[in-house]
Amino acid sequence: MFNDASILITGGTGSFGKKYIETLLKKYKPKRLIIYSRDELKQYEMQQKYNASCMRYFIGDVRDAERLTQAMNGVDYVIHAAALKQVPAAEYNPMECIKTNIHGAENVIKASLAANVKKIIALSTDKAANPVNLYGATKLASDKLFVAANNVSGRHETRFSVVRYGNVVGSRGSVVPFFKQRVADGADSLPITDKDMTRFWITLQQGVDFVLTNFERMQGGEIFVPKIPSVLITDVAKAIAPDLPHEHVGIRPGEKLHETMCPRDDSHITLEFDDHFVIKPTIHFFSSNVDFSKNMIGETGKPVAQGFRYNSGNNPHFLNVDEINAMNSDADV
Repeated sequence: MFNDASILITGGTGSFGKKYIETLLKKYKPKRLIIYSRDELKQYEMQQKYNASCMRYFIGDVRDAERLTQAMNGVDYVIHAAALKQVPAAEYNPMECIKTNIHGAENVIKASLAANVKKIIALSTDKAANPVNLYGATKLASDKLFVAANNVSGRHETRFSVVRYGNVVGSRGSVVPFFKQRVADGADSLPITDKDMTRFWITLQQGVDFVLTNFERMQGGEIFVPKIPSVLITDVAKAIAPDLPHEHVGIRPGEKLHETMCPRDDSHITLEFDDHFVIKPTIHFFSSNVDFSKNMIGETGKPVAQGFRYNSGNNPHFLNVDEINAMNSDADV
């Protein structure tokens, strides 16, 4: 699919973008790989490592619709990874978060349609399911925009889908680098928000591979959710610093005790496949009558039970301390 194709990734200098580019260059021979982001320093630093002849670096913001349309000229596939993601920063700067995460999503959709892009996948987050903070609320709005975009594509063959997953091991701003830095600084304890707090756990490579596969699976309008393990935050701390005591600091504003990826209220539109779930669109697409229980590579899913909820606290698969260490090692963090 990606051989001799032009691919653009918004927010491409982030953790996901770097791993995505590394994987594409290793597995495929794309015609063009376009990094679209607003930070010239990060682009310069990324160019020192990723400088294949197919690479293109575009300075631009997803808030700038005209620049996006320029950058997408001749593009076949788009991964929308650009977002303001820090929960406290979003709470303090709500309009900036809305401009990037919601208006930026709208601009990506319009630019994709104008350029006749074939397929677009937007990256979402578990915080978009039953959101309790502004970041999660903006990503829910973004998810809705991308799903509904399949209804406004008209004569275009452009299709839009969403991938939603949980905490990425070792990504910028995540808890593992934070704990490791505390240990390196000689801390005598690690701060724990709540001893019962859980999170979904996925490596960057697993996230990238899931997105790549879903480009082949997608029909347009799905929210793809991987089946991934959960961790107790106390076990993450033990894996990194087994001898350090924990200091209880309480749940921060906008945080949940457990994260959800498939809400109970969506159980009537959720399908279970072998290694993932699909949340079907809540709206009917006028241009087609899609059977989401069978995807484009022939995998079949079945409806979940009414009231089903995929939650990091009720997940049947939890990692122990040794497994967390092994996963952190695989993720090179």
